[in-house]
Parts: sequence; C-alpha cells; structure tokens
Amino acid sequence: MAIAAVATVVGHAVPVLGAAIPAVLIGVLLAVLRRPSGRLMPGVKLASSFVLQCAVVLLGAGLSIDSVLRVGARSLPVMLISLTVCLSAAWLLGRALRIDAGLVTLIGVGTGICGASAIAAVSPVIRAKSSQVAYAISTIFLFNILAIGAFPLIGHLLGMPPETFGLFAGTAVNDTSSVVAAATVYGTAALEFAVVVKLVRTLMIIPVSIGLAVIDARRRQERSGFSLARVLRLVPWFLVGFVALALVNSTGIIPPAVAGALGQVSAFLVATALAGIGLSTDLRAIRTAGWRPLALGGMLSVLVAATTLTTMAFAGYL
Repeated sequence: MAIAAVATVVGHAVPVLGAAIPAVLIGVLLAVLRRPSGRLMPGVKLASSFVLQCAVVLLGAGLSIDSVLRVGARSLPVMLISLTVCLSAAWLLGRALRIDAGLVTLIGVGTGICGASAIAAVSPVIRAKSSQVAYAISTIFLFNILAIGAFPLIGHLLGMPPETFGLFAGTAVNDTSSVVAAATVYGTAALEFAVVVKLVRTLMIIPVSIGLAVIDARRRQERSGFSLARVLRLVPWFLVGFVALALVNSTGIIPPAVAGALGQVSAFLVATALAGIGLSTDLRAIRTAGWRPLALGGMLSVLVAATTLTTMAFAGYL
C-alpha cells in the first residue's frame, strides 16, 4: 500500500504514466535489491491476487449490464479467433521446440486465456507437475511486464480510440493484472472496456478445461466426467461479483458520486496489486525456465497480438 501511495502520487504528477506502471516498477526494483522476507510474502501474495480481484469487482460499479453484454458480443468473435490460433500454434510450436506437452498446454492456455489464473485452473485438470506450473507462470509473467509498456505504445502509434484499445488489450494481453495496467495507462474508458473483454475471455477457462479433462480422461482410459458442481467451481468468484455489481448499478441505486469514489478505490487497489506482483518477481525462476519455454511464450504472445490486430482490421475496428 505504501508503494501504491507513492505510485499514485507519481500518476497524478504524470497522468500519461498513471499509477500502474510506477507501482510494478518500484516493486520489481525493490525485489531485485532485496526480496521480501518469508514473513511478508503472504501479504504480498494477497495484494497480487485477492486485492486485484476486489479491484475488478469494484469496476462493475461504473458499468451497466447492457454495456457488459454489448462489449461481450462485440469482442467474442475476435477473442475466439485469437484463442483458436494461440492453442493451435502452441501445439505445433511446442512439438517443433521439443517442449513437454504439459508445459506447452500451460503456456498455451496462459497466453490465450488469462495468464496465471488459467494455468492454475488447468494444471490439476491435466495433472501438471509443480515444476511445469512454476515454469509456465514465470514465462507468462515476463511477457505480462513487457505488455504493460508495449501495448499502450502500439495503441497510440495506430491511433486507437479508447474502446478499440480496450478490445485490443483485453483480447491480446494474457493476465488480468497486465490488462488492467496497460488499459489504465490508456485511460478510464479503455480500462472499463478492456476489463469487460478480459472477463468475458476468462470464461473460456470453462470450455477449455472441460475439453482438456475429456482428452486426459480418454488418454488415461478413464470415464469420470465433469459434474455441474465441478464446472461451477471453474467460474472465478470476481467475475460473479463484477456482474452482480454491474446489475446493481443498472438499477440506478448507486449514486454517480459513489460510483466515482468506488472507481478511485479500485484504481488504488490496482496499484497495490501491481506493487505486490512487482515484489513477487523472481528473476532466478525465469532464468531456470530456459530459453525454449520463453521462446514459445514470446512467439505466442506476438502471434496473439498480431492475430487480434488482423481480426480487428477485417472486422472494421481499425
């Protein structure tokens, strides 16, 4: 929270920079100089996960359910094409690079859906090893950090309006934290649009996880299927909270002043979460992953961005 407070001051002084990038950069710098002790890590983990999810929920106070459905319908074709290309390319490139199939799957879903959240959801389904999960998250994290700086530059170079950039970032950036950070730099309108796109994209965890479970069960010659309760557990709680708050806001119960205040709280929580992500940086883990998973993650990230831009161009968004 102290880092977030400093980053917020920097963001007010340099509005084009915002609070998101200073928060993650200060966190990374401190982690490189001296990683937080084990006693502090539970708080760092809480900030980078639960606090971020709370920030996403509060963003629902500034949206109506009509806008959520409109954005979801608009983004779905672009999203499905990018996801299909990503998963297909992961399989082909993973075989070419001779990377273990489990690690390929984790990097593919992490890049194509929602970073660490997708990796966490899929890893028990495919019975991935803990080392594979660590490698995949380290690889995805590296390109999350790069996306925060690169995507706003691409958006400005192409002259994207806020909603168009929100579609681009929400579809092509893999992790929720990076989507929020990149969109925050671009502006409030871009952030609101990007978060809705990203949350719709997060729902892809459900069909992908079910599909992988069926494939794994067939490979192991098992017949155990998915129960309704198991499917419902795959739906992120913060997605439910976001939609619920948007529904409440659609009724007009939340006064505009309160919605604005909740937006400010959400922005500070985002900075807090990104500070936690920065403090969690482990350069040794990224180095341990080796060049092949990093190469796969890099190629998939570029491919998803290029596919998203191409699809948006054909759809008339650019």
